[in-house]
Amino acid sequence: CHRNFISKGLKCVLNVPNTGVYRNAHHSSGRFCVQSSRPQGEKTTSLQICSIGELPHHCSAWNVHIIRSLRTSPAFQAAPVPLFWIIVKPAQKLLAIILGRSIRNWWKALPPNKRELFKESARKNKWKILLGVSSLGVVFIMFYFTHLEETPITGRARLLVFGKEHFRELSQMEYEMWMEEFKNQMLPETDARYQVVERVVGHLSESNKDIPEVSALKWVIHVVDEPGVNAFVLPNGQVFVFTGLLDAVSDIHQLSFILGHEIAHAVLEHAVKKASLVHILDFLSLIFLTMIWAICPRDSLAVVGQWIQSKLQEFMFDRPYSRTLEAEADKVGLQFAAKACVDVRASSVFWQQMELAETIQGQPKIPEWLSTHPSHENRAEHLDRLIPQALKIRESCNCPSLSGPDPRLIFKLNMQHLLESSKDREAPNSTKQDPSKPKPDFAHT
Repeated sequence: CHRNFISKGLKCVLNVPNTGVYRNAHHSSGRFCVQSSRPQGEKTTSLQICSIGELPHHCSAWNVHIIRSLRTSPAFQAAPVPLFWIIVKPAQKLLAIILGRSIRNWWKALPPNKRELFKESARKNKWKILLGVSSLGVVFIMFYFTHLEETPITGRARLLVFGKEHFRELSQMEYEMWMEEFKNQMLPETDARYQVVERVVGHLSESNKDIPEVSALKWVIHVVDEPGVNAFVLPNGQVFVFTGLLDAVSDIHQLSFILGHEIAHAVLEHAVKKASLVHILDFLSLIFLTMIWAICPRDSLAVVGQWIQSKLQEFMFDRPYSRTLEAEADKVGLQFAAKACVDVRASSVFWQQMELAETIQGQPKIPEWLSTHPSHENRAEHLDRLIPQALKIRESCNCPSLSGPDPRLIFKLNMQHLLESSKDREAPNSTKQDPSKPKPDFAHT
């Protein structure tokens, strides 16, 4: 595979010889290589990166891939729900609306004296009503705590409403759907890009085979010839990687972390967790939906109330929970990469590159609370806090010492050089400016 790396369209080739994975990227002043540390026939134990030469002198001319965001684990892949629920869910909402509207119309049609009788009866039996509501609350709490299980690896409590066997069947259906959609875009196994992904996933799974959830799944690779920056892993171990992601990563260490992140989603069974939460929230929303249509005096107000209720659920529960799952997958994926002797320091650099790409593009920043994923900046900071622990895990696995400078330092120095080069280009233009025109404020620009 090749990608634009430095100005003038210089390219790199990922060659996969029998002795391991090699990558050489020649540019104006340096050479980067990634190489497995053992010969053919032995288990690959480490990936090493070395940097030779000085920093590039044309950082400002980099052909940066402008990427909106890395769409890992799309919504449908991250949270599939039972087929029956997909079919019945709209009907349940419609039933709640009809029921609430019927209660409102029935109340309006009652004569004033009967209304007063109902109100008086409610006041007399308020303790009975309160006891009934409390009983329902106790039943719900008992249901919640009896469906809690321990999350693999992290040990966190999680709510599981659906059976895992059902999700395996649904994953197979989803896998067949994706294979039908991308049947003409699948790269052959002889393609160098396919072999790189295969070796990275194989190395990650082999290095983490002591984890039962990793060894229990058969990891099957699919590389899709699509420019989108995307990768996801289905709960049954089917790995899908788009070539756009291979173009976006700077080295094999970043690719290893991203795929470790996606494998973590499958191992931690985030699909089941997210679907369980959605199921509970949708059940509770039906009660509120009925109340909204019963209380609101007009249909137009009920529609507005229903929209507000759905948005509150989305931004107070759905999206924050999705961001929590992404952060958990980052943490576990970093641990997977560390046990595979990957340079885990490159993980935060990837998200800094994504942040830089959006800044150069001039795209507006979306507030994190509006997104299902953490912001690039917060994600990089979170990984920086996790890297020291990941380095300790790497050392405990008897991995070779990391050679060469910290990739985070290299990225920082390159960005400084980029800014200096940008200022140097602006300076000659300022001397050609018409004296009659006001001088621009370069500090702000």
